[in-house]
Parts: sequence; structure tokens; C-alpha cells
Amino acid sequence: MAETARVLLVDDEPMVREVVGQYLQRDGVLVHEVADGAAALDWLRANTPDLVVLDVMLPEVDGLAVLAEIRRTSDVPVILLTARSEEVDRIVGLELGADDYVVKPFSPRELAVRVRTVLRRSRPAAGPASVLEFDSLRIDVPAREVHVDGHLVTLTPKEFDLLVHLARSPRQVFSRTQLLELVWASSPDYQDPATVTVHVRRLRQKFEATPDAPRWLTTVWGVGYRFEP
Repeated sequence: MAETARVLLVDDEPMVREVVGQYLQRDGVLVHEVADGAAALDWLRANTPDLVVLDVMLPEVDGLAVLAEIRRTSDVPVILLTARSEEVDRIVGLELGADDYVVKPFSPRELAVRVRTVLRRSRPAAGPASVLEFDSLRIDVPAREVHVDGHLVTLTPKEFDLLVHLARSPRQVFSRTQLLELVWASSPDYQDPATVTVHVRRLRQKFEATPDAPRWLTTVWGVGYRFEP
């Protein structure tokens, strides 16, 4: 990371905050820690972090409520910490706009890698085919902006990454496992492939004129997804 990133770490377990905070600080990240949802919202009203690591099970205000409030005004990347048995929380979190999740108990090293990956992808970076145009759809990669018919479409960082990856390989079919590996830097061993399904559905709802009959993001049944130019 070229400049120091700021991460808000929200967890009610002191040991989790201490260990995770140490791992992130080793990567040169500035970490601000809070123990409950209400404190997180208070801090966010006065500060703008580069990423939020957010436990779902919190006192005062739970993590999903915090995430919903964040998404009302911000597209800051959010990584959820969820209990292994709470698949519903993970799916709801993704629907609300979480960019990634890590299941407890987790390796602090794994979480640090996820944080680096999300931070890297959420920051503007020029690359091949920096502006992608398909009829009324325009994807400005360095600016991380998407326009349809001239109107700006607000995407989360992970939604944007997924769209760019598919759009840069038009008509190529990617399985959910491949997309987990290529976009999330993860695998089914660590993350449910339903993560991809949820993100594709959210993308369609945001910029397809008819989400149930998509123009650009199509499903190849039994295989995966592809972008139709």
C-alpha cells in the first residue's frame, strides 16, 4: 500500500482486537478499535477509514445494523466477522453490501491477507483497458466509476472488482469457484461460493434494466457467469 491505510476494527472481544490489531499494524495499517456498534457509528460520523472490519455479534447495535447504516452514506469496504454456524448472517451481510467475510474462529494471518487484498482493490489503479465501454455501459477503471446511459451507478468495491474482471474477458465463462479465487483471492475451503451469487444478483439489480433478464451479466446454467459485450 502506497500510503498508510486506516482500518476501523469493531469487535467486543478484547483478545480478538488485540491480536488482529497487532497483525494489521505489522502491515503498516493504522488501526482504531471499538468494542460495540454504537461506538463504531459514533466514530464513523467523525472519521473516514479506508476499511472496516466488523463483527456481526455486537452489544448495543449489532454488526448488520452498523453495516446497513454505513451503506446509507458510504461505500467504504467492509469485511464481516461471522460465527461458523450463522450462514444467514453472512448472506444478509452480503445483501447489505459487505465486501467480504471471515468465519470465526479464523487465522489472524488470513484476515490480514483479506484486508490487504480488499484495500489494494478498493484503491484506484490504472491498468490495461482502463476505460471499458459497451453501448450504454461505461466502466472507468482508474476512477472506479460505472455509468449507464450517463448516470452514475454506485457499487461497492467488491461489486466493482467483479464487474471489471468479467468485462475484461467478454463472453468467457467463469465458475463461482474461479471467481472466488480471482476476485476474492479465496476458495470454497474458506468462503461460500454463494458469495459470488449474491454479488452478481446485486450487480444486476443496480445496473441492468431488467435484472431477471440481464443484458450484460448472464448465467451459463450449471457452469457460471459471463459478460456479454
